[in-house]
Parts: sequence; structure tokens; C-alpha cells
Amino acid sequence: MHIGIDFGTSYTAAATFVDGELTHVMFGDAKQFRTAVFFPEVVPDPSRRRAAGESRAATVESFQEALFGDEAVDAYLEYGDGNLIESPKSMLGFRMDPQVRKVIVHIATYVLEHIRLAAGRQLGEEIRTAVIGRPVHFRSSMGEKGSEQAVEIIREAAAVAGFDAVSFLEEPAAAAMHYHKRLDTRQTALIVDIGGGTTDVAFAELGGDELPRIVRTWGLAKGGTDLDVSLSMHAFMPQLGNNLTRVPVHHYVEAASVHNLPKQREFRRQDYRLVDDPWRSRLQALQQPGATTRLNQTAERSKIALSSHERTEADLGFLEACLGVHIARTDMDQAVEPFIERMQRLLAEVRDEWPSVPASVFLTGGTSRSPVVKAAVRESFPGIPMVEGDPSLGVVSGLAVAATELSPSPA
Repeated sequence: MHIGIDFGTSYTAAATFVDGELTHVMFGDAKQFRTAVFFPEVVPDPSRRRAAGESRAATVESFQEALFGDEAVDAYLEYGDGNLIESPKSMLGFRMDPQVRKVIVHIATYVLEHIRLAAGRQLGEEIRTAVIGRPVHFRSSMGEKGSEQAVEIIREAAAVAGFDAVSFLEEPAAAAMHYHKRLDTRQTALIVDIGGGTTDVAFAELGGDELPRIVRTWGLAKGGTDLDVSLSMHAFMPQLGNNLTRVPVHHYVEAASVHNLPKQREFRRQDYRLVDDPWRSRLQALQQPGATTRLNQTAERSKIALSSHERTEADLGFLEACLGVHIARTDMDQAVEPFIERMQRLLAEVRDEWPSVPASVFLTGGTSRSPVVKAAVRESFPGIPMVEGDPSLGVVSGLAVAATELSPSPA
């Protein structure tokens, strides 16, 4: 049986078709899990048990101490030590030395084997092939070479995790395949997939009895995690002295960037003993294990709350007793303005380059829940009907279609 895997920046999911019915792989009671892994001590080597005659796949015992998703974050915050790796997908396209690359491969292996084993238990058979989603452009410091490196790392990790063959499908193309199933008649459509790490667009011919045809794709290596960082910088970091002390702004950016391990390490190495209080004690509290993760969670929860409420309150008591922030939706709008401007520039490029005016715009991806993001997409394509897909599971549903209908031979 072939499965589709949406290895996301923020959340990961998998699905397939069983007797013609879309079936999501369950992770506990949920159809997805936060893309985070916690190791109580060090990041182990999934291949360390390999020997002559043994399976190349990591065994259950080789990562029995690892935790995934929200359980991983909760364990890290409870124990205060160990290693929490959040959003490992964000690291795949950056320049790295061989040892760092080895660690990143190990982390991706753990995520993919967690998926493979969960799918196997649920479906009652060994899972050895998959179609894995990928953005048009990975977040990268090396341009297209970064995307090539990211795919190589995922392919290598999948092999160690026990997959015999994997292929890759661009995420907006996967979302297009999901939308294709909803259309009785043939039409052109623009797919806008705004995820945690990237924003991807595809122009496609969909619907009817013909196979879906992807005509063109575009991509931007920014998404929901950038909104979290922006909101943290706008609403929370002034409470730690940003623009009020001599502490450089980049220190606050590093603290907010929980998906970037080098930046996190750099922030924790800083010495704030000469900074005036209350900034000194708050910054030092933020350097404690788990504190930047708590701050990021608070920013993410605030972002979600402001999608449906005009105001919300954020508790920063883990930095200082009774410390909190009142945030209005207008604060959120100001914080995300740089992302909105960049996204609209991308959508303007799409408008200039598409081969014809599409019959509809299909909007999906977790970040598409945001009212300000949704409004910006609608503003970019006036007069074209906008159809909203499942923000969380649209891409993985399309990957399940691809896994069923397309050959799983390597891309």
C-alpha cells in the first residue's frame, strides 16, 4: 500500500485510500501531529543497530525514548533538559557541515519512521512506498541547490526509515489533486497553499474525467512561522526591552526563531548582566531551557485567537510573575504586514504570468485561516470566485490521491 505524506514545517500528516475511501493515518486521536521531536538525552543514530543481515530500517527500540508532536513539546517543557527539535523541515535547505547534516538526516528519519509505523499499525500491513509533499522552493540559504539538498536529505532519511521507494510532489500540485476530486466539469484553477514555512501557488487544469494537469507553479519561502516571529517581535519583545535598550534587535529575532537551532544557540550564549532591569531578568529568564518554546507557543496561540476575536491576552508569567500583554487584532495586522506585502508581490507575479484567467482560486494551508491573509488573497484576485479548502489536510489528501493513482517510482 502506498501512502501520501505531508511532512510539514508546523504539522505533519499522512493518508491513503482504502477501498476507495480517503483514510487519514491517526496519531493518537489526531489526523496530524506537530512536527517536533523530543529526545530525553542526545539525538540517537537510527542506523546504529544495523549489522549484516539486519534490516536497514531503524527499529522501534532505536527510538523508543523519542516523543513526537505536542507530547514532545510538553515533555521538553516539563523536564527542562533533553533536546527538542521543532520544524526540522525549515533546516533542510541551509548550508551545513557534514556532522550537522548527519544529525538532520537522523531527525528526519525519526519523523518518517514514526509515520511509517503508525500507518502500518492502523492499516494492518507493511508500508514501504510513499509520495512525499515538497514546497516549490524550500527555505534555503543556497537557492535551488538548497531545495535539491532538502530532497536528498528526505530521500536518504526515508530509506533509513524503511521506505523502499519514495517520490516527491510539489505541495500546491497535491492540493490541486485534492480540489480536482471536487470538480465535476473541467476548469482552470489557481491553487494557493499557505503553509507554516512556505507559500506555494499552482495554475492547473482540473475536474471532469481527465487527469489533473499542473501548468505552472510559483513559490515563496515564507509562511505561518514567519507570522509567529513577527507577532512575537511586535507584541512580546518590547516587554523584554526591544528598542528600549542597547540590546541589538537581532538578539530578539534569534530568541523568537525557535525553528532555527543556530539562532537559538546564539541567543542562549549572550550575556545580559549589564542590561538594566527589568529587561535583564526577563532576558535571562528567556534564556532558560524551554522559555523560547513557551514564548513561541504563546505567539502561535495568540495568532490563532486573533483569527476569531478582536482582542486576546497573553500570559508571560514564565518570564516574570504577573507579566502579560493585551493584543488587539490591529496589532496582528501590523505585525504581519511585511509578510502580506511579500505574499501579494508573489500573487501579482502570478497574475502577470498565468496563461489565462482561472475559473476559481482554491485556498488551502494552515495559515489561510487568518482573516487578514484570506482578505489579502481575495484582494489579489478580484472577481474570481474563491473556494476554501481544508486548511490542515488539503495537501495530504491530494498526496493520498497521488499515492493511489500515480506510480511511486522515485522522482
